[in-house]
Amino acid sequence: MSPDEVLASLYKVVITVEGGAGSRTCDGETIVVNLHGALIATTNGLSSGMRISIHVYLTDKRAAARVVYIDPKNPLRCGIELDEPRNIWGVSVPPDNWDETAVLETEH
Repeated sequence: MSPDEVLASLYKVVITVEGGAGSRTCDGETIVVNLHGALIATTNGLSSGMRISIHVYLTDKRAAARVVYIDPKNPLRCGIELDEPRNIWGVSVPPDNWDETAVLETEH
């Protein structure tokens, strides 16, 4: 796992779909998160390219994003990309100088 990727403990989120005649919301949970986005499971299907707003219950943070991937085997699972990379999830992120190899070598 790279320092840029963090496994999530199923953070509850609310997704608001933008555009059209109005907005609609659905619930979701994160599967994997990082500073650039997340893999999420939703209660309603989303479409690739769709503009969304995501609200993380735990941190009460919100961010604009877009859907960049729909799982062909499970259309309720999708990848999202945040418009601005940042930690809206509230997870600890390793420091920039973190070296996974050095950590592994000290364990042996």
